[in-house]
Amino acid sequence: MDESDVSPESVPCGIVEGMGPTVEEAYEKWAAELTRYAAAIAGPSYAADVVADAFVTMLARGDEAWGRVLEPRRYMYRAVTNAARMRERSHRRRVGRESRWTVDRPIGELIENPEVVAALADLSVRQRAVVFLTYWEDLAPAAVAVSLD
Repeated sequence: MDESDVSPESVPCGIVEGMGPTVEEAYEKWAAELTRYAAAIAGPSYAADVVADAFVTMLARGDEAWGRVLEPRRYMYRAVTNAARMRERSHRRRVGRESRWTVDRPIGELIENPEVVAALADLSVRQRAVVFLTYWEDLAPAAVAVSLD
């Protein structure tokens, strides 16, 4: 059976010692294919970003983790699926937050609100960065901590 005859979801993608392409080689080899897949599950507007997020996550884990992947192609399909799910959840949370603030409010009114401006002005630059990353970038507290070291 050819590798393309098997659905990426039909075979578990465990991590064991194995030989395969580097992350960079995997990107060159499967990016177009994975982008088509991401377009189907996340929409064409987000497909390239979802694929990039999946590969960036794998790059961040390092060569040692990548070297233990048994089926790199299937693993990246799973990673793209997970990245699409995370993007969708993040989008739903952001839309919910923004819809609560945009009812009968023109864009930018929140920042023009003197109470909000005063509250932000009282914060240090680092604290304002935390507010921005948490609210607008939808990062979890642990991710904010890592981002800000």
